[in-house]
Amino acid sequence: MNLNNKKILVTGAGGFIGSHLTETLVEYGADVTAFIHYTSSRSRGWLKNSKYSQDIRYHYGDIRDFDSVLKATKNIDALFHLAALIAIPYSYESPRSHIETNMNGTVNVLRAAQFTEVSRIIHTSTSEVYGTACNVPIDEEHRLKAQSPYAASKIGADKIAESFHLSFGLPIVTIRPFNTYGPRQSNRAIVPTIITQALTQDKIKLGNLHPTRDLTFVRDTVHGFIAALQAPSVIGETINLSNKAEISVGALANLIIDILGVDIPIEVEEQRGRPEKSEVERLCGSNDKAKKLLSWSPEYSLKDGLRQTIAWIAQHTEHYRIDEYVT
Repeated sequence: MNLNNKKILVTGAGGFIGSHLTETLVEYGADVTAFIHYTSSRSRGWLKNSKYSQDIRYHYGDIRDFDSVLKATKNIDALFHLAALIAIPYSYESPRSHIETNMNGTVNVLRAAQFTEVSRIIHTSTSEVYGTACNVPIDEEHRLKAQSPYAASKIGADKIAESFHLSFGLPIVTIRPFNTYGPRQSNRAIVPTIITQALTQDKIKLGNLHPTRDLTFVRDTVHGFIAALQAPSVIGETINLSNKAEISVGALANLIIDILGVDIPIEVEEQRGRPEKSEVERLCGSNDKAKKLLSWSPEYSLKDGLRQTIAWIAQHTEHYRIDEYVT
């Protein structure tokens, strides 16, 4: 891929997927501006120690503030919008924060884009908007069901993006990743939760072992995002990025145990479970549309992706709170 000198803004650039995307865009020659959530420490998140740090422009701000977003979008060719509040358990306690960040923040990003000459906006959705699958594999026509305040905020953001495309002609593509995992993911997510415990504890504590997830390695997800930037005839489309395969939480834990070659029991801990009707029991996505429109399909098998993730986490355990349940 050649993105030489293409001016690209990435919101949420300091996060898990955002940092991988930002670095990959730099590798492809893009002139990248990373929109970083302002804190008094001016932390760059996962870009703090990036080998590409000198090649990235940084804009510190808050997507909840329109003026901050508008300033960042000036002279930008394309925009990847990944900034979001993503913690599902925290959304039970603070739904308003998710609405303000995920919905109002998206309005600010899209309104700012109206004042610029952005050629394409890649808006980030999530497979959580589908809720428990009615049928599998889940295609993009599957009904939407908000089984958590987080999911509701993302459905709202998706519909805001759709409305700005239909009402104002904004060149938006919505990408809907399924359960991305890989290096740098926090242990709010299931894969690093299992790996960190398997590496450091004498047992693995989990919630419900039965739900299934469709796991996509972060490098595959990033390549899907970039394909959406370059593909013709995708404006206005919503496109899944998935492996078209599912694995239960319990089977995933056993697979990681097997890869590590350890003998460690799995224990169900009640506090880690979601409210009964909030638990998404089954996710398995169709990637047929991505194959057709983006010429994209996942390159990493689950075992290969897990091996790379395990190797990275084993070298960076200082980033993880091992002894507590992270929400």
